Amino acid sequence: MTPDIVVDVGNTAIKWGHCAGGTVSEAAWLPPDNPDAWAKQAALWNLSGASGTWVVTSVNPSYCTRLITWIEQQGGTVRLLAEARELPLRVSLEKPDHVGIDRLLDAVAANGLRPPGRPAVVVDAGSAITVDWVDADGTFVGGAIMPGLRLMIRGLHDYTAFLPIIPTPKTAPPLPGTSTPAAMEVGVYWSAIGGVNAIIDAYRRHYDAEPAVFLTGGDGPTLLPGLRPPVTHWPEMTLEGIRLAAEAL
Repeated sequence: MTPDIVVDVGNTAIKWGHCAGGTVSEAAWLPPDNPDAWAKQAALWNLSGASGTWVVTSVNPSYCTRLITWIEQQGGTVRLLAEARELPLRVSLEKPDHVGIDRLLDAVAANGLRPPGRPAVVVDAGSAITVDWVDADGTFVGGAIMPGLRLMIRGLHDYTAFLPIIPTPKTAPPLPGTSTPAAMEVGVYWSAIGGVNAIIDAYRRHYDAEPAVFLTGGDGPTLLPGLRPPVTHWPEMTLEGIRLAAEAL
C-alpha cells in the first residue's frame, strides 16, 4: 500500500505526514480535536477535502475515532494500523500488542536508517519519554518509559500543596534555580536529560555495544542539547515508520 498521508495520533497532538517521492516530504503538528485546523492543513497540501489514502496509528482511541470519522466524511480512505503483527518488525516480547504502536513504528523507522549490524536506541520525547533498544538484527527488544516534561510538572503540582504549574522548559534553564518555578524547571529538565543519558549508558554496558541513537517527539529539540552525542534528531521518525509499515503491507 502506498499512502498519501500518514498520521500519528498522540495524546497532545496529531502529526500528519505528506508522502511523496518515497519519503515523508512534509509534516504538520495539529490540535488533537480541531476539524477546522485539519481542513486548513488539507487545503495547504492541496488535498481535495481529505481525499486520498490515509494510514493512521494512535495511542489515543478517542482522538483517533474523531479523526477517522472526519477523514471518511471528507471522502478519504483510511487504513488503521493497530497491531504489532501488521508491522515489518520482529518483537521479542511475550505480548507485542501491549507495546505502544508508536514505539514499534519508531523501531521500524530506525531499521530503515541504522547501519547494518549495528543496534539502535530510540528516544521518543512526548507525553512520556521512551528509551527503547533495537538489537543488531533489527528486533525490538523493549525499553524504558519515564514521565515526560509536562507530566513531571503536573505531578509536582498535583501532589504537593504549593508547587505551581509552570511552562514546559524549551531550553536548558540556568543553574541554580533562584525561585520555586525556576528550581522546578531545573529539576524537570535535568531529570529528563539525566534519565535518558543514564539509560543509554546502561544499554551500552549491558550489551557491550555502541548503538546508533535516534531522537524524536515533540520535546526532542528541548532534550537534544543535553544528550551525549552523537544523536540523530529525526522529528518525522514515527511518521516515516508508518509509511514504511504501510508500504510493507
